[in-house]
Amino acid sequence: MNDRTELLESAFDAVPEGFAVLGAENDVVLWNRTAEALTGYAGMELLTRPVPDGLEPLLAGGARVVELRPGSGSPAVRGARVRVLHKLGHELPVMSRVLVLRDGLGARIGTAVIFHPAESLDALPHGVTGDDGDVAASQADLQDRLNQKFEDFQRGGAPFGVLWIGVDQAHELRKTHGGGACRAMLAKVQRALAVGLRPSDEMGRWGEDEFLVIAHERSADVLAAHAQVLANLAKTADFRWWGDRVPVTVSIGAAQAERRGDDGLTLARLLECARKAMAASMREGGNRVQSAEGEAGCLPS
Repeated sequence: MNDRTELLESAFDAVPEGFAVLGAENDVVLWNRTAEALTGYAGMELLTRPVPDGLEPLLAGGARVVELRPGSGSPAVRGARVRVLHKLGHELPVMSRVLVLRDGLGARIGTAVIFHPAESLDALPHGVTGDDGDVAASQADLQDRLNQKFEDFQRGGAPFGVLWIGVDQAHELRKTHGGGACRAMLAKVQRALAVGLRPSDEMGRWGEDEFLVIAHERSADVLAAHAQVLANLAKTADFRWWGDRVPVTVSIGAAQAERRGDDGLTLARLLECARKAMAASMREGGNRVQSAEGEAGCLPS
């Protein structure tokens, strides 16, 4: 039994996020090493005790709470941003989600808390969202997936690529016909792009007039070819406004996460390179795909 307990503790210590398990009275049962590093509180000083006051926002105060019952599986739910106090007294913004644990009869037996620093999400470049809550929610979902994919990649997982897609006509259409026309056009473009996605691809809004695709390609050349397919599909979006057909094209920046002996690669850098490549495509007239390898200061070829 002791061997099993040690094995479980080792497994939780390997989790790259802060992870805590609390009993029915919110007493700490498990506090992994990442939680120690983030908060300054050692597991041994918290075991069997309530969570300190400065860490209470992890459980309430805006934390995302999810019900978890036996056999329900792990929910794909992003966290909510809260602010906690480090043991040394400084404020720490984190993304926290709380899983309410229940037994087979539905009785609450405890909670699991998962959290990670919020700064890593804020550092990722993305488009402007304005007041569109749907775009902001899409960005948050993709940020979670991007962080997970990049962490897997750094641990030796498969390479992946990102496609930053800007709609060439969006700004002008919004200016001349208003936000309603632009939103309708973007919905048409999104449906057209979805036709070309592979089952493993993930796409969402990444700004007011932009989309982002996480593509599981193994080389920059294959990623660029995939991007060209999407660019061709975007042109098939039959968008009409008050009877007038508006031609639609997209500019795509492609950036591939590959192991090239470059220790300076970060997720923020990967995205910024894709953004620069997309912007360069637009400056050259739009309706084209550009790889990040061609952008100064970005990924080496």
